[in-house]
Amino acid sequence: MTTQIPLSVLDLAHVASGTSIRDALLRSQSIASCAEQAGYKRYWLAEHHGMRGVASAATAVLLASVGAATSNIRIGAGGVMLPNHAPLVIAEQFGTLAELYPGRVELGLGRAPGTDLATARALRRNIQADAERYPQDIEQLQQFFAEPSDKQQVIAIPGAGTHVPLWLLGSSLYSAQLAAHKGLPFSFASHFAPDMLQDAISIYRANFRPSEQLSQPYVSAGVMAVIGETQEQARQLFTSVQQQFANLHRGANQAMPAPVEDIRLALNEMEIRAINNTLRYAAVGNTEQVEAQLSEFAQAFDVDELILSFPITDPNACLSAIKQAGAMHIAK
Repeated sequence: MTTQIPLSVLDLAHVASGTSIRDALLRSQSIASCAEQAGYKRYWLAEHHGMRGVASAATAVLLASVGAATSNIRIGAGGVMLPNHAPLVIAEQFGTLAELYPGRVELGLGRAPGTDLATARALRRNIQADAERYPQDIEQLQQFFAEPSDKQQVIAIPGAGTHVPLWLLGSSLYSAQLAAHKGLPFSFASHFAPDMLQDAISIYRANFRPSEQLSQPYVSAGVMAVIGETQEQARQLFTSVQQQFANLHRGANQAMPAPVEDIRLALNEMEIRAINNTLRYAAVGNTEQVEAQLSEFAQAFDVDELILSFPITDPNACLSAIKQAGAMHIAK
């Protein structure tokens, strides 16, 4: 017996070459609205800082805009890098969102800085200590979202009593173990860091402890989806994100590049092999091919949900891909 699994959208507010940050922010509204109309379960934004190709640094602010542009789809962070912030500030921000959009807001948490070392230092005072406090910061955040006790000195207003659902995000065995220990849903970043995917899911399921939020383990996994009218067109669209990853490896901080006819025109063979290994689970092709690739992935790793990112610079092609993927029947 097969089970159809839900699909969600992960957005980074990509700034494409030749476009503005404003264009990227407005495009996120369109992506969220399209995802809602296409039947996706949730729309998430990822926190990244100091990247010329990504405009989602102020995640909570952009989510307020997205919430106003949609009506029913769940909206959240995928995720907020908690060591960058004081838990109280995050509780107030997402508590505000929860009051504005009741029953729709959720919060995915990550441990990495989501940026380079210099920018990370500008975001927080003690990088190592803040990262080591991650489990305690999660507990504090949960307390801020709960009903406050009579003796509680610090109360998040807004935030208290909103019970914003938490997710833990990651690409390591540590994040899987922590999510299991805390009884939280787990989202694995297989769209850009796939090496530990199978082991992380196994550890999470084997060590899961039921919690007030979640009675059974629940795993989502990230997959890039690039859909074209033909496989050749999809491969050309995919060259944008291939170039973007190569630029990151080179230390070149640039807007997301326009696609090229052949990736060999932009990258050398060693770069192509390395990037394609990193992006090995990306689903690239026409509608039928992508549906088959996503189904194969879901079955191979027994995930409960797929969260799809669409790294396509052309706005119309991106929205078309979101619509086409939303109509797919992905079963495990």
